[in-house]
Amino acid sequence: MANDVVIGTAPDSWGIWFASDPQQTPAERFLDEVVQAGYEWIEIGAFGYLPTDPAQLRHELDSRQLRVSGGTTFARLQHPGTVDDVWEQVAPIASLTAAMGAEHLVVIPDLWRDDLTGNEKESRLLTAEQWTALTQGHDELGRRMLEEYGVHSQFHSHADSHVGYQADVERFLESTDPRYVNLCLDTGHIAYFGGNSVELMGKYPDRIGYLHLKQVNAELAARAHAEDISFSQTVRMDIMVEPPSGVPDLAEVLQVAKNLPQDLFAIVEQDMYPCSPDRPLPVARRTYTYLSSCL
Repeated sequence: MANDVVIGTAPDSWGIWFASDPQQTPAERFLDEVVQAGYEWIEIGAFGYLPTDPAQLRHELDSRQLRVSGGTTFARLQHPGTVDDVWEQVAPIASLTAAMGAEHLVVIPDLWRDDLTGNEKESRLLTAEQWTALTQGHDELGRRMLEEYGVHSQFHSHADSHVGYQADVERFLESTDPRYVNLCLDTGHIAYFGGNSVELMGKYPDRIGYLHLKQVNAELAARAHAEDISFSQTVRMDIMVEPPSGVPDLAEVLQVAKNLPQDLFAIVEQDMYPCSPDRPLPVARRTYTYLSSCL
């Protein structure tokens, strides 16, 4: 029997990467345009972009008949002994997520490149000790989120992080506890590294806890690897393209997702930072129409 796949969107699809940035669309305009595009579900996005006071955020959402699918955070867990510091950062986000009635928090691993400048911050490769710290740290973070706030950790592999290639994603899943951490399958970041989202869903059907829908320009992705172009630079080069013009085939992804054993949120996340404030809404409208037709 097919499950329920619910389409939503995120601030990222409006070019929002940071809590505060003068280049970004103001929060009230983002919320208004989400409704105009046809969506009813959103992610909280960068913590502090939308109101962090639960009552205020609830008011903004209720006045537009919007609901929250989940929160988002980065987590620097690849070094031993960092869980407590990360928890201090993540707990307020988990608390707000739960207060909005959502049960998912997308956790992105810390990048080895700066997400603005593209400069390398540390080694691209993890030692065995760091890999263990990463996986055990995500298990512990997920346990705390679930036990204290009832929020499920959904790990998001990412370009310019230590978990990007499909082999890395599979190794991460094999090394972590499904009670406390599962996969936010981001179709764009998987495709960025030449991976196969449909194959991952087939191999780990019970570990797919959440979806991020995006497509990449495959030729530009290949060039990025060949020329060592940073992810932030490729976003400025429009590597994330409006569906259905890129890869993977999101119609196929959604059909496979409908046959997984669990209900899923499928959240559109088309990186466009920085972008003109007038650019996102027409793209979001067309994307919503296209993805709705796929279901």
